[in-house]
Amino acid sequence: MLEINTGDTAWLLISAALVLMMTPALAFFYGGMVRAKGVLNMMMMSFAAMGVVGVLWVLFGYSMAFGDSWDGLVGNPFQFAGLTGLMSPDAAVATVPALAFVGFQAAFAIIAVALVSGAIAERATFTGWVVFAALWATLVYFPAAHWVFAFDGLGAEHGGWIANNLKAIDFAGGTAIHINAGVAGLALALVLGQRHGFGRTPMRPHNMTLVMIGAGLLWFGWFGFNAGSALGANGVAAVAWINTLVAPAAAMLAWLVVERYRDGHPTSLGAASGIVAGLVAITPAAGSVSPLGAVAIGALASVACSYAVGLKYRYGYDDSLDVVGVHLVGGLIGTLAIGLFADPASPAKVAGLFYGGGVDQLWRQAVGAFAVLIYSGVISFGLGKAIQATIGFRAAVTAEHSGIDLGEHSEVGYDLTPVQHSAYRVRQTLYIGADESVDASRK
Repeated sequence: MLEINTGDTAWLLISAALVLMMTPALAFFYGGMVRAKGVLNMMMMSFAAMGVVGVLWVLFGYSMAFGDSWDGLVGNPFQFAGLTGLMSPDAAVATVPALAFVGFQAAFAIIAVALVSGAIAERATFTGWVVFAALWATLVYFPAAHWVFAFDGLGAEHGGWIANNLKAIDFAGGTAIHINAGVAGLALALVLGQRHGFGRTPMRPHNMTLVMIGAGLLWFGWFGFNAGSALGANGVAAVAWINTLVAPAAAMLAWLVVERYRDGHPTSLGAASGIVAGLVAITPAAGSVSPLGAVAIGALASVACSYAVGLKYRYGYDDSLDVVGVHLVGGLIGTLAIGLFADPASPAKVAGLFYGGGVDQLWRQAVGAFAVLIYSGVISFGLGKAIQATIGFRAAVTAEHSGIDLGEHSEVGYDLTPVQHSAYRVRQTLYIGADESVDASRK
């Protein structure tokens, strides 16, 4: 029986709460980036992911991700179904109660699904999204999480093939989360097609204040995302924490420099995007590089992503909120950069190419990254096509023009219209009149 460490347990529970907070933070970030007529729908897509994935995780998701491996491809979905047996005092993962680890990984699964929604903003039916979220979590995320996160002995006798056989490094989800969600977003963008007016009608963010608040909260929550992945209050967590500070800091500055020289002015959207690009890139590498390596990775990913977000105009795919340009590209760079910048003095104790390790780790990183990319891309495209052909996935043209908030939810994010204001005044007058009648009867 493993001995439970109360300090490690406290840190993991706090980290789990920080990671869960990242999904509402993402709702702020994405919500501010869409037009005003789509802000509620955009935020609802993130909140729906919390509901759908939260339930599936308890029913069978955790078991598929961390149950005993079936040939390294997926965990036994029945082993921990309903979290059976995990409430026992003897149930532990590393030095924490098993349920603390279950909760931490649940928050990972939720935000992985929510990330995809940004690529199809303002044009997907809400029902289609909910169905996709459930199917994608089951068929794509849970198996990919098993490949990457299920180390031998971590709640199961045998783990996933990327972690145990390939020995690629992914500290907190560059492959299972960011490459996975990024390529799924690309697949759905291709299935649903462009928004009406894409490339011709301005589709600027409607509320940069929300975007900046969301970016700040994402950065804050990401300390739980990365440092919490150490599964303990220890030196590994400290290294990951510092790397999570400096990589997005360098990435934000790099994006602003690119904007200054390319466009003539740095922007708040560029600062927020740079922060997220740096966070994405350092996620897989947080425990395997030095702080200087983290600075390099953050800056490199930021420059690449700042140019990648413009590819949608060249190639005609409508990645509404740059999920492909930031999460797919940033995740690939961060994952591959481990093969270059891995420092043998880091907790991972692996040497990359720049530290005399040759290309051994680099090819392992490449195989892991592109395996997830291809698997997720194919399955995601198939799911999108199937939903579109059955219940429909693309919103009606009228709903898109009037606003996806009204079309899908029959409500608006900003109740400012004169008609609605007049209706409110009428109701207020009726209430006042009723109150006066009551007072008169009492007299």
